[in-house]
Amino acid sequence: MQEAIILVGGKGTRLRPLTNHTPKPLLNVAGSSFIRHQIAKLMDAGVEHVVFATSYLASLFEEEFKDFSRDLRISYAVEDVPLGTGGAIRNAARLLSGGPADPPVLILNGDILSGVDLRALLARHEEKDADVTLYLTRVADPRAFGLVPTDEDGRVLSFLEKPKTAEECVTDQINAGCYVFGRSVLETIPADREVSVEQEIFPQLVAQGRRVFGHTTDDYWRDLGTPLAFVHGSADLVTGKATSPLVERPAEALIHPTASVDPTALVTGGSTIGPHAVIGPHVVVDRSIIGANVTVSEGARIRESVVDHDSSIGSESFLHEVVVGCHAHIGAQNELPAQLRLSCGIRIPAQGVRVSGTAAACPTVH
Repeated sequence: MQEAIILVGGKGTRLRPLTNHTPKPLLNVAGSSFIRHQIAKLMDAGVEHVVFATSYLASLFEEEFKDFSRDLRISYAVEDVPLGTGGAIRNAARLLSGGPADPPVLILNGDILSGVDLRALLARHEEKDADVTLYLTRVADPRAFGLVPTDEDGRVLSFLEKPKTAEECVTDQINAGCYVFGRSVLETIPADREVSVEQEIFPQLVAQGRRVFGHTTDDYWRDLGTPLAFVHGSADLVTGKATSPLVERPAEALIHPTASVDPTALVTGGSTIGPHAVIGPHVVVDRSIIGANVTVSEGARIRESVVDHDSSIGSESFLHEVVVGCHAHIGAQNELPAQLRLSCGIRIPAQGVRVSGTAAACPTVH
């Protein structure tokens, strides 16, 4: 039986206020919760049983999948205290059904949108008789990531902390948050304590001479951990730059059948419009996510932003790279600065915020 673990225990602090009441993997991306896109990808790869490694708002995952009737068994490994990536894997492994002779286990981070072929990753693991295989991706500027250099055969040589200088950038390969673990390796992870698989387990395996290999591709890859990356990832799925079994065909926008969009409005760039949303005359929504029951009034412009459910945007207001929490109200003729985050329930009067020129980064406004 092919099994998988998805790490979904994080609090998603970089995405607040969207994650104040919803775990990051349950946020809506291209018309479905992100975790459902991952589940569909795993099922396409032949996975029959998946274990969610949960912690933050764990019960919401069971609520999300309570009516899930497709040919997949789902289990839930709940952490009473956060255990780190390695500890979460070990805690989830106790719910796996397979024995030592069963196929290795796929492990996915719950906030990575990737085009990697999971069957090819599993085949690479088998071909190299590996203990662990890591999906690696190349980035133009690797200084924000841990580096994973490999030899000509793809064997991992070391795990390097975030480099501080150009000379320390010995490779452009980084850990892309998707792994294949041999079942015997899972048992070597210490139990019942916080463990980092990136900083502790992987370096130990390399130091011990275990067979740790990389699988490097140029497939689409994006960490959805920040608001702008989250918006862009959703738009890329809608437009077909990234793919998911849940998105039938590329489009300029994904509009829910119950939403109302005025004929004079322009919805583009892979935007999504949620259930029962109302988009008024001459509105522009570009590369943005508009949640359920949101009202956007005449002449408003929303670019690269998220407006969470049950909120309203007043006429002729302008949002660029803004996050609006649920149940918020933005009055007419507001110009909100880039990177502003508005907490749930906030009310801004008409012309309450005006910005000229380039806005600096702003904290969450309560």
